[in-house]
Amino acid sequence: MDKEPMHHILLVEDDASLGQVLKNFLELNDFDVELARDGILGLAAFRRRKYDICLLDVMMPNMDGFTLGEEIRNVDPDVPLFFLSAKSLKEDILNGYKLGADDYITKPFDSEVLLHKIKAVIKRNSELQERQHGQIEFNIGDYHFNSRLRQLTYKGESSTLSPKENELLTMLAEYKNDLLPREDALKRIWGSDTYFNGRSMDVYIAKLRKYLREDPKVEIVNIHGNGFRLVMPEPSA
Repeated sequence: MDKEPMHHILLVEDDASLGQVLKNFLELNDFDVELARDGILGLAAFRRRKYDICLLDVMMPNMDGFTLGEEIRNVDPDVPLFFLSAKSLKEDILNGYKLGADDYITKPFDSEVLLHKIKAVIKRNSELQERQHGQIEFNIGDYHFNSRLRQLTYKGESSTLSPKENELLTMLAEYKNDLLPREDALKRIWGSDTYFNGRSMDVYIAKLRKYLREDPKVEIVNIHGNGFRLVMPEPSA
């Protein structure tokens, strides 16, 4: 009996040779891979089925990878995204992370390293989904936060957080009024404390600040070089 692939990957790459080589390599490592040749075909493929991770070339005809990433995020804000690109300028890399990328990999790259990163993201996401221990409900000033449901509620209005937003706010709430070390958050949520993962986390901190801006008593404070504090009033005795 054939071994059924455990995870499904959408690979969108307009270089036919690279795309086929990468598809074959990942399939040899027990992934089910669908290869699309441009952004429009990639978006159509994404809308047809559910994927565990998307690998998107940045420079493509018809629809570039960044635009495709935005469209995918509109359909599913949670699916992991990797951008693959020969564009190595810092502005391009940061643009990828601002779109919610899990990684930005510059060409040429080592396929074994890419495989390791894919497995690490899938493992991390599986662990986040399985983590059901500890406190799951928090009162954050006038907000109520349910980390299991990923719901942040303010005066009857609820917002659903993305997995990374949810995990980061959970850690901040667990460390309420105390220092959440930057390194701890990066290793637990992003898998490593690299520079670009740090910049990605800063984007998510900014998103959480927007969610919490309705209550002036609640603030996420940057402790320069060390981490963050979720400052909020302690409950009355």
